[in-house]
Amino acid sequence: QVPLKPGRSLMDWIRLTKSGRDLTGLKGRLIEVTENELAKHNKKEDCWICIRGFVYNVTPYMEYHPGGEDELMKAAGADGTDLFDQVHRWVNYESMLKECLVGRMAVKPIAAPKGEGFKNEIISIVLYSKLSIFLLCPKKVYIFFPLLYFLFYSYDWFQTDSLITIVIYTKQKAMNAELVIVDCQDKRLRGEIIVDDHSYLVEVGMYCNFACKTFSLIVNIAEKVGKVEIILKKKDNIHWKMLGQALESHNTFIKRTERGLFYRKCKLVSKTEVTHDTKLLCLMLPRSTHLSVPIGQHVYLKQTIAGTEVVKPYTPILPFLPLDFKEPSRHDGAHLYLMIKIYSCGLFTQALDHLQIGDYISVSNPEGNFRKSQVQTSEDLFLLAAGTGFTPMVKLLNFALTEVGCLRTVRLIFFNKTENDILWRNQLEQLALKDERFEVQFILSQPTKDWVGKQGKISSSLLSEFVKRSRKDSKVLICICGPTPFTEQGVQ
Repeated sequence: QVPLKPGRSLMDWIRLTKSGRDLTGLKGRLIEVTENELAKHNKKEDCWICIRGFVYNVTPYMEYHPGGEDELMKAAGADGTDLFDQVHRWVNYESMLKECLVGRMAVKPIAAPKGEGFKNEIISIVLYSKLSIFLLCPKKVYIFFPLLYFLFYSYDWFQTDSLITIVIYTKQKAMNAELVIVDCQDKRLRGEIIVDDHSYLVEVGMYCNFACKTFSLIVNIAEKVGKVEIILKKKDNIHWKMLGQALESHNTFIKRTERGLFYRKCKLVSKTEVTHDTKLLCLMLPRSTHLSVPIGQHVYLKQTIAGTEVVKPYTPILPFLPLDFKEPSRHDGAHLYLMIKIYSCGLFTQALDHLQIGDYISVSNPEGNFRKSQVQTSEDLFLLAAGTGFTPMVKLLNFALTEVGCLRTVRLIFFNKTENDILWRNQLEQLALKDERFEVQFILSQPTKDWVGKQGKISSSLLSEFVKRSRKDSKVLICICGPTPFTEQGVQ
């Protein structure tokens, strides 16, 4: 993020979009935009960008963009979808930029293949749920997509007088609860199976109602064979003629980034003060949701503020740091805990802070690319955190000390401004006393004269004191999280 001029906050942008000003320059008209026309609008004072087939005039948004004008200019006069997905695909641009919508990109005509010998060589085209296999030329067979193992996925269903059971056969070894996300709401079943950066989806509008308010969803996973059972209770004991109507994305296997984010509404059940400006929120998942957020991954919270949908990412944590490492800690799976810093000028966090117990907020599916296997093969684990960059370290600490026997050293180097800003200081100090492998080092940038610990900001000289191998050739993993300048300097 970059510093913005006064009067250029998110709330100021929302006010501008509600002011009735013509932000497109087209006086309310929507047009079809060709590639040539889009390319002409590539200057700061005249900047159009295409995202997912829709073109926006982002010229008036330039000074309001938290990432700065230069970031927007990278996609000026061009298709910025890939860049957008890399940086912040979670941002609800449709809502934020709806008053800047110029129109749709013109569909390019598909040219007929040229060249001798191509005529009549397409011998077979198989279409199946948005996926295509093209078999070209009798002499050579080209498979147009690398997702042949989609063919290994299938589902079935059966019923008793009172229950409906949907079975998904993944043939995926090491299937576990973190790879299965199920939501049943409004006569709609959505079951998603995660496979690396892809996912398989079963999504149907149900034939009849089910008793989701009185019956908790049951998900059984046969890990070794990769079979997933989803069990629902019928609202009425009648025989279903069919499971339901297939929805648009039903029975597809595609990249997760192409699915978009799916949200469910979670109830705020408690709000606890952690420090003077940080609170621990406990959200309860719906009874008809099965969701487990993997270590190192995050969710997005979505709120409507002044008529505009605003989205922010947060990393779920444990409700506390367990001190007993005899066995892995197990939680009920019905709650999400989020440690959130409330900023005095933060539009989103202020809205979160004003939520009352019993209010609802939309929570997305998990996202992220961290893999536990990175920890399981390490001997020295160093965690560099600044402020609420501590949150992804909580589950990671618990997993490392509970389930990774090869670790010799687990060290947290925790940067904060003052002593009052240190999150869970007592718990971390108790943990260091409890497990000899774990060590925590607090470093303050604005200490009082009474502070006897380390002080300063992240630097090579400071890190060289603490980031040391336990032995000469040990395998080291360093995880870092905090404000962008902190992480960038830390990586350097």
